[in-house]
Amino acid sequence: MFLYINYPSWIQPQIFPGVKFLGLLRWYGLMYAVAFAIAYFLLKKVAKEGALDTKTYKVKDDDIYSFIFTGIVFLLIGARIFSTLIYDTSINYYKRPWLIFWPFYNGHFTGFEGMSYHGGFFGGIIGMIVWCKRHKVSFLKWSDAMVCAIPLGYTFGRIGNFLNGELYGRITTMPWGVVFPHAESYSGSLEWVKEFAAKIGMDISSNALVNLPRHPSQLYEAFFEGIVLWLVIWFFRKHKKFDGMLGAIYAGGYGIVRFFIEYFRQPDVDLGYRIGNSNAPTYLNTSLANISTGQILCFLMILFAIIYAFCGYKISKKAKEKK
Repeated sequence: MFLYINYPSWIQPQIFPGVKFLGLLRWYGLMYAVAFAIAYFLLKKVAKEGALDTKTYKVKDDDIYSFIFTGIVFLLIGARIFSTLIYDTSINYYKRPWLIFWPFYNGHFTGFEGMSYHGGFFGGIIGMIVWCKRHKVSFLKWSDAMVCAIPLGYTFGRIGNFLNGELYGRITTMPWGVVFPHAESYSGSLEWVKEFAAKIGMDISSNALVNLPRHPSQLYEAFFEGIVLWLVIWFFRKHKKFDGMLGAIYAGGYGIVRFFIEYFRQPDVDLGYRIGNSNAPTYLNTSLANISTGQILCFLMILFAIIYAFCGYKISKKAKEKK
């Protein structure tokens, strides 16, 4: 009995693999489009509930369009900058920063491979602040409405990662472990590999290199950081105590959940651990004290959520006192 799952061979990064012209269409890009569409419809629903209206201002559909568009532009810019400057160790982008937004490599179209969630988070915040300042509306109120939509859309982004067979987790003996085709392989002659393979019923007698099953951490994130977090925020949207409360729940909730899921997700091999034993293998969780780049950024998100909640509460309290 096999105690693992082979990644479906029919899943390809391209939606139409081998089809000329249509070969550039990828599942990941489609999932991004679905995520943005969901964000739009959910934000529109929240707006219809009156969450964004004031005594002197009634929200229009054009406001929803432009708000989301501005947020998306800044989100993509932030996600790309973080990915190239923080997660890329070649320092190539530091030497030639114009390549950050150059979608070609050696004459071939590559798109913008590499996006950082944390960069998108901070970029999106800047974009929302810019829009709210320009339209003279409450950033706290609008950001609360926006986070009612973001997590559910984020779910599809992580599904896109799974369909791409990327951002997989550490090796595991759990029966739902998945053998991802592009994951790092290990020599079948190593004793620990033999012991690991024996536990899951994997025959490695004729294999020089062995691809071991891993946590499908993309799906963990899709469920907990996406669906579960969205349900929590969706419930509190009509029970919030002050403007900014939902934004704080989102930032803090995501940071906490992602921090712990990072123990199942394999860090970038070239980055390793920022805190702890830098020589520890990244394919195994040998110590909770080994902290990855993603966990540090999640910790900063948690701190941001605490400060944001405090400021939101104080601002809302002052606004009520003036009435």
